[in-house]
Amino acid sequence: MNQRLSGFNWRLNFTWLLLLALGLITLNTLDQEFFFQQLLNALVGLGFFFLFSQIDYHLYPRFKGWLFLGTLVFLLSTFVFGAVTRGSIRWINVLGLTLQPSELSKPLLVLFFASFLAERELNLKNLSKAGVLIFLPVVLVFLQPDLGSSLVVFFAWAGMVLGAGLATKIVLVSLVGMLAGLPLGWRLLQPYQQQRIASFLNPLADPLGAGYNLIQTVVAVGAGQLWGRGLGKGSQAQLMFLPERHSDFIFATIAEEFGFLGGLVMFFLIALLLWQILNVAQNAKDRLGFLLGLGIFASLASQTLINLGMNLGMLPITGITLPLVSYGGSSLVATLICLGIVNNLSQQRKKPPAIEIR
Repeated sequence: MNQRLSGFNWRLNFTWLLLLALGLITLNTLDQEFFFQQLLNALVGLGFFFLFSQIDYHLYPRFKGWLFLGTLVFLLSTFVFGAVTRGSIRWINVLGLTLQPSELSKPLLVLFFASFLAERELNLKNLSKAGVLIFLPVVLVFLQPDLGSSLVVFFAWAGMVLGAGLATKIVLVSLVGMLAGLPLGWRLLQPYQQQRIASFLNPLADPLGAGYNLIQTVVAVGAGQLWGRGLGKGSQAQLMFLPERHSDFIFATIAEEFGFLGGLVMFFLIALLLWQILNVAQNAKDRLGFLLGLGIFASLASQTLINLGMNLGMLPITGITLPLVSYGGSSLVATLICLGIVNNLSQQRKKPPAIEIR
């Protein structure tokens, strides 16, 4: 027991607990129902956190095939059992619980691809295999449609591929290929997704329609000024001018009530958490541990940047939560699973070299 406690990464876990507490405090000012439901989600997530903290990460490669197959089945289930909500099929109901497979698939895919890449030299052949394998879940998530989560899944995969030692020449060729494919990517977007991008470029063209969300979140962030309007006193959030104030736009809610300084503190905590995860990855004792930590870092970092970008009016609006802070059971549980894996990596990190006495 003492050995486990000594390997527990107190700084990392204290950081994410502060973020979780900040999210709960904000939700309590919006609606106590959100608060109590998120508190229940947090308790469930903590159970998974401690479970994955105790699983030796070297066991995952033995089950990598089942992890990938299970993820595909899980994502396909939304098209069979999912209900259409606001034009998307992202949620399924299991025994009275509403689950979002695209969120829960994120840690599973990190476990699979870290295991896959750790066992292979990253040459062009193996990169092609990895590319085909990531194409399947990305497309399934994109077709729900969920552009934000599909991007997060892709960026997590890209981070692990780069960390596995991808040649610079291949990286450059891939970037050129992606740029050349942008016109095709535009045609693959749903009409409402194209409208969101158009409204991002000129939100005032349709201020009460496609540009409404972007305008309201920018207004909320600016209304907080330096010190904020006070806990529970943000007019944009409390009067519900701000859409999805408890989930996608919770940062705008925090910025309005806690001000620029409050938003800066939250940004600092998130940056500190990501830096600590990256530090754990760099100090992992083997290639598998490094890729696991890097994949989790890339997943949480990309999700955070996309969410903050749209809250600040710097990126088009897409439905994606802020890890640990936004309301959402599936997102919170998936994030805590990832942090449990990181905690296990930290417990097994490589030891510093012994000092020789001559």
